[in-house]
Amino acid sequence: MKPEDLELLLTRDMPFGKHKGCKIADLPGNYLNWFAREGFPSGEIGRLLALMHEIDHNGLSSLLDPLRGRHG
Repeated sequence: MKPEDLELLLTRDMPFGKHKGCKIADLPGNYLNWFAREGFPSGEIGRLLALMHEIDHNGLSSLLDPLRGRHG
């Protein structure tokens, strides 16, 4: 993970699927868990989804709170 990846979680929109247009950081945990079970897509979006899954799964979503003020 690169520090700028945390910023990307707050600015990058989900490009497809049920939650298209939702910020990666705002995706529900059950959706992230589905990707973890079924497989993350390739490329940047998959990397960001996997990172957000780890953050959510480990109860670390508050790490994004200081950055949310910049993107609110």
